[in-house]
Amino acid sequence: PHPGCSCASGAMCALLTFLTLLILTCASAKPNAGLKTWARFSKLPYPGDKAFLYDTFPEEFMWAVGTAAYQVEGAFEKDGKGLSIWDTFTRGGNRMATGDVGSDSYHNIQADVRAIRQLGVSHYRFSLSWSRLFPNGTRGSHNQLGTNYYRSLFKRLKEIRVQPVVTLYHWDLPDQLQHQLGGWTNPELVDIFTDYADFCFQTFGEDVRYWITIDNPFVVARHGYGTGVVAPGIKNDPDLPFRVGHNLLKAHAAVWHLYDRHYRPRQKGKLSMALASHWIKPSRTRRESHRECQCSLDHVLGWFARPLFTDGDYPPCMKERLGSRLPSFTREEREQVRGTADFFALSHGATLSFQLINDSLKFGQVEVLDLRMLLYWVSAEYDKPPIFVVESGWYVLGNTKTEDPKHMYYLKKFIAEALKSITIDGVNVIGYTAWSLIDGFEWHREYGIRRGLYYVDFNTPEMEREPKTSATFYRNVIQKNGFPELPENRPAQGVFPCDFSWGVSANSIQVDEIRQIGVNHFHFSLNWSALVPSGDVAHPNTTLLGYYRCFTRQLLQANVTPVVTLWHHTRLRSSVPAPLDAANKWLNRKTPEAFADYARLCYRELGAHVKLWITLNEPNDEMVSYQEGHQMLRAHALAWHAYDREFRHIQGGQVSLVLHMDWMEPAFSFSREDVEPAKRMLDFRVGWFAEPIFGNGDYPLGMRSWLRHSLSSLPVFNEEDRHLVKGTYDFFALSHFCTKLVTHAKEDSYTYKSVLEVQYMIDTTWIMSPLPVVPWGLRKALNWVKEHYYDVPVYVMANGVQEDPAHFKDSLRVYYLYNYINEALKAYTLDGVNLKGYFAYALSDQRDPGFGLYGHIHEEVIIKASLSNYRNIIQHNGFPIQGTSPQQCPTTPQSCLGCHGLVKKPVLGFLTLVGSGVLITLGLIIYYTAKRHKGPDLLRSQITGANTLARAKKCECY
Repeated sequence: PHPGCSCASGAMCALLTFLTLLILTCASAKPNAGLKTWARFSKLPYPGDKAFLYDTFPEEFMWAVGTAAYQVEGAFEKDGKGLSIWDTFTRGGNRMATGDVGSDSYHNIQADVRAIRQLGVSHYRFSLSWSRLFPNGTRGSHNQLGTNYYRSLFKRLKEIRVQPVVTLYHWDLPDQLQHQLGGWTNPELVDIFTDYADFCFQTFGEDVRYWITIDNPFVVARHGYGTGVVAPGIKNDPDLPFRVGHNLLKAHAAVWHLYDRHYRPRQKGKLSMALASHWIKPSRTRRESHRECQCSLDHVLGWFARPLFTDGDYPPCMKERLGSRLPSFTREEREQVRGTADFFALSHGATLSFQLINDSLKFGQVEVLDLRMLLYWVSAEYDKPPIFVVESGWYVLGNTKTEDPKHMYYLKKFIAEALKSITIDGVNVIGYTAWSLIDGFEWHREYGIRRGLYYVDFNTPEMEREPKTSATFYRNVIQKNGFPELPENRPAQGVFPCDFSWGVSANSIQVDEIRQIGVNHFHFSLNWSALVPSGDVAHPNTTLLGYYRCFTRQLLQANVTPVVTLWHHTRLRSSVPAPLDAANKWLNRKTPEAFADYARLCYRELGAHVKLWITLNEPNDEMVSYQEGHQMLRAHALAWHAYDREFRHIQGGQVSLVLHMDWMEPAFSFSREDVEPAKRMLDFRVGWFAEPIFGNGDYPLGMRSWLRHSLSSLPVFNEEDRHLVKGTYDFFALSHFCTKLVTHAKEDSYTYKSVLEVQYMIDTTWIMSPLPVVPWGLRKALNWVKEHYYDVPVYVMANGVQEDPAHFKDSLRVYYLYNYINEALKAYTLDGVNLKGYFAYALSDQRDPGFGLYGHIHEEVIIKASLSNYRNIIQHNGFPIQGTSPQQCPTTPQSCLGCHGLVKKPVLGFLTLVGSGVLITLGLIIYYTAKRHKGPDLLRSQITGANTLARAKKCECY
């Protein structure tokens, strides 16, 4: 009969059973409701949906932290405890360590409770050790000392007003039940487990509102009785896991009904089974891939979730693919199992690292970490149950101590995804459990990894608990109940000054395209090796010079001010004239003087039309040696002085250099140990060139002291060079593309900079392009300049993002430009940065693939969405407050004479003239480089202008 049937008539009960089955049939008329998940998320607006959400959780949200008995308790033979299957399993095979002591929580209740109180959680999830309560697994062996231990823990939790979430079985079956009965392979365990649960409800139930019967039955069945990776380590029978899973479901259902009938009315608790899952995305866009993803989830999560939450039976996909290997439920058993969960207890995170050992359950699809999509799928598939995330987190290596940046940022990612799931997706997530409270024995990984928020030194008898950075982070999130929006997170409203320079930086030249953007400045680079191929300024490429002269005048005619770079650094070629290239490039002492002569040539020939000069563009590349950088600084200074003494009084222009400036953010902003590495990185990456010019005429003190004992020594400025270099600027120009997190804690040797003892990281919540999109990093970079060099005028000379060139509706670039420019406005209006201009990078995909505001299909030029959006920002000179009168700015049109021959077809004119220059210079370049045996492909690349392929490597954040 129906479990809730109390009618006297058997016919009436039969009718109720029929109606129930009819309802179930109707309910299952829409099977696989979660199948819509992948299509739904693929249609969400990008990248806005990926942006970090500043908001808070519901007031009643449950914040929890958890542990498992075998991992932390220790005292495996203390006070009458019996052996568990893990005590036996860890003593067999090739295993090196045991959980005999673990974190010794049995003797450290006070320390654990102190850590729980410090976190500020509302709930603490822990498991009862079955073999500590019943040493042989049955009530007859009841151990009162074990019961007293848990009563003491319940009492301490009540004192600090933390509610327990209690797991009856977290993988540590009494060993005697395994050896005498075969463990979970034996159906007899259903009744034995029910009796154990009955004792727990009777003994502890008045203090417990949330019960978990069994943790992660997938791992218990598949890896305990299938692959043998975890206890009891049984393998070689491929069908055994399904029989075990069958018994686990029956045991859970029996316990649920026991609680429902005898304890719920008085204790008012809720009960569920903790189910763990991966997430999977389609390898292809075809619907068949979606169905394979659905089937993958059915084989892991649905194996247990569908019987509990849907119809009391296994997913159709499992039944179809496994056939007779999968046990079947009778109609009565289906009724007994169905609906036996009061909430959906979901585990997610590091279990993935061993949950799916091979690809057999992925069905050709791609496994990824995405808690938000998993939550949505569970909600859709199982008719919107309340979801309690009962385990979530990540891990760090076993040698990690209290700085665990990776764990912290994964916690941030998972919590942020849970928040979006509630706020945006409407999923009923009621709680989140960070795993785990303290470091412990990590199952088959033993002590090779750590998952605790608190560090435990296993080599000391006291096993003191020390809070990790992840604990500090989690405590802060709990205190704020999420991520409340702060004023600095909100978009700014306001406008830039009337004389603000709006520009675009590029390596392609097309006046018509530039004019359409609406900018008033255009930044491009000359090619030293093409303009002066012999290195002798007495014999320049006059054809190319003539073109640039006309082009700059043509820009003025279009009311666009040219900003001209004399030398653009790239990693792939030096772009210095062939004789100097063959003679040690920048390490040649003659190169700075030759550069100054080249600068004079450009000032003389182009200076009537160019009022903003850049000597060197991004010379501060980490691939540049300190000796090369020293000569580059001298070259810049000589070029600046040449303009200052010989041309400024006539031409009235300004000269400086552009420094590449990625922002370096401490991984732990509240840790001095990470603030110092961030400062050190900025000294080495920016201060290296900035301090000699804008500061005291020497390299940063921190940089010099750090390298004092290094093999890489800094050159020394003599008094003459110090005087030469110091103050050689008219403005501070920077290019900025991304932000890097830095920490002193070594985690990944691939991204660890051993010379500077700095670990690069990324925040896993950042939008990736594939580089991080972090708008506030630009504001911090601008403030760094202000703090170090006071009221210096600042130009953002290049700022852009790489996106698939095929995306003409380039939503990522639209998002990027809007938010980065808005952060620049905050720096100007709120922080007082003397910001003079902003230049988007880049004009066109033709020469800057993936960065362009213009796209190209064959010969057709395509205006991307980002161009229109950038033009709109320029037209409003920022982000004016709605309802205010428009800003009134005067316009001063300029004229250009004598450039009509290039107006109609500038690209054709450019190619013709540059082609002539190529013919003139090619022979000279080959002559001077033949001695070095360089191939002609590389030679030709040296005359084609500044290469942008290195741009993607400018911000290596991995």
